[in-house]
Amino acid sequence: MPATNPVNRPDTPAGYLSMNGLDMYYEIHGGGSPLVLLHGAMGTIDSCFAGLLPALAAARQVIAVELQGHGHTADLDRPLSYQQMADDTAALLRALGIEAADFAGFSMGGGVALQMAMQQPGIVRRLVFAGGTSYRRDGLYPEMLAEPGPTADDLKDSVWHQAYLRVAPDPGAWPALVAKVNELDRTFAGWRPEDIRAVRTPTLLIIGDSDIVRPEHTVEMFRLLGGGVIGDIAGLPAAQLAVLPGTSHIGLLDRVDWLQSMIFEFLGPPEHGQILAEEEFGRRNRWRGPHGADVSRRTDAS
Repeated sequence: MPATNPVNRPDTPAGYLSMNGLDMYYEIHGGGSPLVLLHGAMGTIDSCFAGLLPALAAARQVIAVELQGHGHTADLDRPLSYQQMADDTAALLRALGIEAADFAGFSMGGGVALQMAMQQPGIVRRLVFAGGTSYRRDGLYPEMLAEPGPTADDLKDSVWHQAYLRVAPDPGAWPALVAKVNELDRTFAGWRPEDIRAVRTPTLLIIGDSDIVRPEHTVEMFRLLGGGVIGDIAGLPAAQLAVLPGTSHIGLLDRVDWLQSMIFEFLGPPEHGQILAEEEFGRRNRWRGPHGADVSRRTDAS
């Protein structure tokens, strides 16, 4: 079902697809290997990715999605859950004929992509989890856990609220969305360490050095994914970690140049608009070690 008025993008292929009872909104930008872009809690495509999306679409086919109750996608009478949002996204991709793609998610969107890598790993080729990057709620700073989440009145006229009002099918549903996000934050403790350790999808974790998550927690997650080794001896692991200096949680979205360069380097170059085979990716990404040795980037978790 095509969208009649994709906001500010009259030439963008966009529309709705119905799955799991949800009319889910998506936009497609650019061409090349598919890259799915997932926004953060209470965000929209525009409010989270106005700067980053065009930069990524210069070399990739970007499929930007709005999750349940967010942006153009109307809500349903069910709570928000990472598993359900992952199921919805997977169903959307199947309906679009996309069997596998790279994923980049901000905050809650990164959690949705991580859930997909756990339960449907064949769909997720590579994963970028940026902003608030954690696998348990207790990885956040204590100040984040001590206070109840913001109310709809607290967020009234914020950039998130204004972006929602511009595109939501029912602008009056904003308080319900805020309440559902708070309930998700309150009730979802996170994933078990063994669940993270079992992920075999190459993963790039990105946080700001003044993010909402404690850096030591993200480093712990990095180690569970196979990071934390001496690359010159063991080879580079499938997991990568970036901490952006002078950067807050929301401020991370403004670091377009850094994010673009890191994401493209991690995903590897597109080849004739198709997903690169892992062997080809490894061959093209060899680098010279400190003594001139030819060292390959590792693409597995071993």
